[in-house]
Amino acid sequence: MAEKEKTVSRENTIVKTGIIGIVANVLLASFKALVGVAVHSTAMVLDAVNNFSDVLSSVVTIIGTKIASKKPDKKHPLGHGRVEYLSQMIIAALIIYAGITALWESIKKIIEPVAAEHSAVSLAVISVAVVVKIFLGLYVRKKGKSVRSDLLISSGTDALFDAILSTAVLISAIILMLTGINIEAFVSVVISFFIFKAGVEIIVEAIDDMLGHRVEGEYTRKVKECVLTFPEVHGAYDIVLHNYGPDKYLGSLHIEVDDTMTADRIDTLTRNISAKVYENTGIILTAVGIYSRNSSDEKLMKMREQITELVVDHRHILQLHGFYVDEEKKRITFDVVVDFDEEDREGLIAHIIGDVKEALPEYDVVVAIDSDISDQ
Repeated sequence: MAEKEKTVSRENTIVKTGIIGIVANVLLASFKALVGVAVHSTAMVLDAVNNFSDVLSSVVTIIGTKIASKKPDKKHPLGHGRVEYLSQMIIAALIIYAGITALWESIKKIIEPVAAEHSAVSLAVISVAVVVKIFLGLYVRKKGKSVRSDLLISSGTDALFDAILSTAVLISAIILMLTGINIEAFVSVVISFFIFKAGVEIIVEAIDDMLGHRVEGEYTRKVKECVLTFPEVHGAYDIVLHNYGPDKYLGSLHIEVDDTMTADRIDTLTRNISAKVYENTGIILTAVGIYSRNSSDEKLMKMREQITELVVDHRHILQLHGFYVDEEKKRITFDVVVDFDEEDREGLIAHIIGDVKEALPEYDVVVAIDSDISDQ
C-alpha cells in the first residue's frame, strides 16, 4: 500500500473509531446522569461525568488527527504529526479537570451525605455500562494498535478502566441495598483519584513523546534488514531516527562498504538504499554515511578481527564498527558504542586506546564514541 494511502486509511480508522466512542459515551453518560440524579447517587453521576469527559476526548482525538494529517507547508516542512501529542495533553487536561471536580463533589457528599435510592433499573443501567465499556475499550485499543495511534490506545485503556470504576459503583449500590450501608461517597473519592491518575499518566506519556525517546527496536531492525539486502553492504550502523508524529520518521545511518568502491557506485547504492527503506518502512533517510572497509589486504582484515575481540571484551562496550586501517599513515580508526551505564566514557576510551597501542605499537589509534541510542 502506498504511503499516502496508508496515511488516509489510518486517519479514517481513527475518525471512525472516535465517532463510535462519542456515540457510545453520550448514550452511557446520559442514562447514568438521569438515573444517578433520580436515585441520588453521587457515584453514578460522577461516573456519568467521566463518560462525558470521554466524549470530549474523542472529539479532541478526531480534531487532532485531522490537523496532524495536514500536508507539510512552508512553515511546517516536516508536517503536523506532532499535533497528536498536543492532543494527548489536551485530553489529559480534561481528564484531570474531571478528576478534581469529582473529588470536590465527593468530599462535599461525605460532609453532607445524601442517601441514594437504588432500584433494579439503576443496577441494570450500571451493569449494561460495564459491559459496553469493556467491549468499547477492547475495540478502541485494538484499532489503536493496528494503526499505531497512542490517542486511541489511551482512549481504549481509559474505557476499560471506566468499566472497573462502574463495577465499583455497582458493588457499592448492591451493598447499600442489602445492608443499608452507604459507601458511595467514599467510592466516588476513589474514582476521582483514579481519574486524576489516568490524566497525569497521559500527560507524562505525551511529554515523553515530545521530548524524544529511544526508538522501538522494530523500526531500526526493519531499516537494517532493508539495507543488508544489498550485497555491497557489509554492515549498517549509527541508525538515528527522529520522530515527527506517529509512524513518521526521518533518519540517517552509516553503511560499511569495500574501500575499492568508486564514488559513482556509492552514489547509486545510497540512492537505492534510501528508496527501498522508504518503500518498505515509510522512513525517510536524510543521510547515508559511508564507512570504508579494508577488503584487499588479508593482514588488515585479520587485524580487524584481533582489535574487535580486544575492544568488545571491555565492559560497557556494546559494539565496534567503522574499522579502517590507513597503512600508509599507520593509523587505525574505529567507532565504539558505549552503553549509558558507563560513567567515565573518556577514561574507558583512553583505556581501549592504550590496549590497542600495546598490541600494535607502530599504529596511531583514533576512537570515536557512539551512544547506545537505538538497537543496532
